[in-house]
Amino acid sequence: MFHLLKLPILVFFLLVGFQAGYGNELPGHTKAQWLTEALNALANGRYPNVKAVAWWNENFNDTELRIDSSKESLLAYQKGIKSSNFISQAQIVSNKLQIPPLGAIYHAANPDFGGTEDNVTSERIKCFEALAQKKIVWAYFSNNWYDHIKFPLSEVKTIHESGNIPFIRLMPRSNFNEGGPDPEYTMQKIIDGAFDKALSAWAMDAKEIDIPLLVEFGTEVNGDWFPWNGSYNGGGIKHLYGDKNKEDGPERFRDAYRYMIDLFRAHGVDNITWFFHVDAFGEPQKSWNSIEKYYPGDKYIDWIGISVYGPQTKDEPYRSFVEIMETIYPALRRISDKPIAILELGITELE
Repeated sequence: MFHLLKLPILVFFLLVGFQAGYGNELPGHTKAQWLTEALNALANGRYPNVKAVAWWNENFNDTELRIDSSKESLLAYQKGIKSSNFISQAQIVSNKLQIPPLGAIYHAANPDFGGTEDNVTSERIKCFEALAQKKIVWAYFSNNWYDHIKFPLSEVKTIHESGNIPFIRLMPRSNFNEGGPDPEYTMQKIIDGAFDKALSAWAMDAKEIDIPLLVEFGTEVNGDWFPWNGSYNGGGIKHLYGDKNKEDGPERFRDAYRYMIDLFRAHGVDNITWFFHVDAFGEPQKSWNSIEKYYPGDKYIDWIGISVYGPQTKDEPYRSFVEIMETIYPALRRISDKPIAILELGITELE
């Protein structure tokens, strides 16, 4: 909201800017400035529960999110991530990812695994690490279910043999289209056991490989660009499923995630660290779509994940990293004291 009381202050700064040689415009923002602020804020411990950060290194839909989208951006990333606070060595105990040492933050990425996020190659990992001038703890990719549910054995082996931890995004979708319900993979079907056979096979494959795996189900669940969002699984209605005091859409997702983890545990799978992943900006902006209503609970989840993006196109409203975090960080802390990972960090070139 624009406050009239702020007009004199605004006029003052405009005049100062003009006298300083800015003419009728204030200085613009740049990608390099945004990511410098982000990495410095994290390294300086402004958000102490954030224990990992992963850059989304992909130029999708004409965005320029890669760290090498300009010389300035690449240098800013290299300089920021060079801080000793960002580490490349995972702390693993009993095949589970632990919180890093005090003050340390894991450095990770989706190192550009293509538009469908599953074109996993060791060359892409090496290329990102060469650009960043720092190794990554995990490589983040999508396990798209499409016409079947299958453990991504080849991708997991490739990442593991590259010296990184495989981070698998379980994506219950029949196609790559955004928005709208999925015709096959609904939350209710998961709860009803429709995919138990395939999920059990996935779980047993994960157990057999016997290496640490990081896994999330339902990426950015509070965003209606994905079919597992509450909009397509009951929305804000309360009387057609479960607890009559809880909205059906988020409750179905919560229960579907719990059901899957319970199934994996029943098969003795103990080499998975489970993540719950939300976006900093949820859609629709309805009270029933708040993140705490999706959360499966601390008995199921090991880490909380968040996507934090600046503008992804030049015409989007500008928000600094700190501005975004000052809103979403307290919300995450209210739902759990679990460690937080910024699972997707990115911004386009602004000039």
